[in-house]
Amino acid sequence: MTVRAAPRPQNQATARVVEVFSSIQGEAELIGVRQIFLRFFGCNLRCAWCDSPETLTAPKGPLLPGRVEQTPGGADFHPLPNPAPLESVLHAVLNLNRTPHHSVSLTGGEPLLHVRFLARLLPELRRAVLPAYLETNGLLPDHLAQIIEGLDWIAMDLKPPSCTGDPCPDWLERHRAFLRVAQQGQAGRPRTFLKLIVGVDADERELRAAFRLAAEEAPGAGLTLQPVTPFDCVQRAPDMAQMLGWHAMASEYVREVRVIPQLHKLMNVL
Repeated sequence: MTVRAAPRPQNQATARVVEVFSSIQGEAELIGVRQIFLRFFGCNLRCAWCDSPETLTAPKGPLLPGRVEQTPGGADFHPLPNPAPLESVLHAVLNLNRTPHHSVSLTGGEPLLHVRFLARLLPELRRAVLPAYLETNGLLPDHLAQIIEGLDWIAMDLKPPSCTGDPCPDWLERHRAFLRVAQQGQAGRPRTFLKLIVGVDADERELRAAFRLAAEEAPGAGLTLQPVTPFDCVQRAPDMAQMLGWHAMASEYVREVRVIPQLHKLMNVL
């Protein structure tokens, strides 16, 4: 398969990129599909269980380079200077698409912090016939509004503070605004589904509020309950009895509820 050269934009856009690589989607509704992952630096939350801590804190001094996989799934990474130009990022994505992929996962961190870059990238992905899949914490509705027409899927996390360990007093209102924007995309696009990572200390009132919000603002969206994967300061995951109890509670509000752990962690892949 011939790799098309990345077009050179007239005005260069840049973003801080952690890595570009090929793997399988390990979470939520599209679990198991092959994707190209474009991981951005930076996040507006500090979830206690975050398994990508390298995306959170800016290093002192010069920016560290990102990395780009050369062979799809080969783990043969080369450095990518930061901030990365749009041309370089697009070339990395198209090079990995030598092997057919379902879509490009825009992840992080929080990719919507790079909305100006995404506004330039998404039309190029559309021209390359590569669907765009946004993984987001669902707290930046104004940013979403700027790029929604370029997205094919939105995988939105629900972020009750008892589940993240990061106080966010207006989380519910911001999620509501975000979902209202998500429902305004052009006909048939994007498809939105929800994920909620739950730990042993999840608060029932917050969970019910999140499930009620899903029913009110995204009645057609599926919901995945994901048990937290122990990492760093989070030492325990909920047991199956807890997960089944939360599944029953969620099912009072949401028609389609799944319980799925992080598949990529179980398979020990990126």
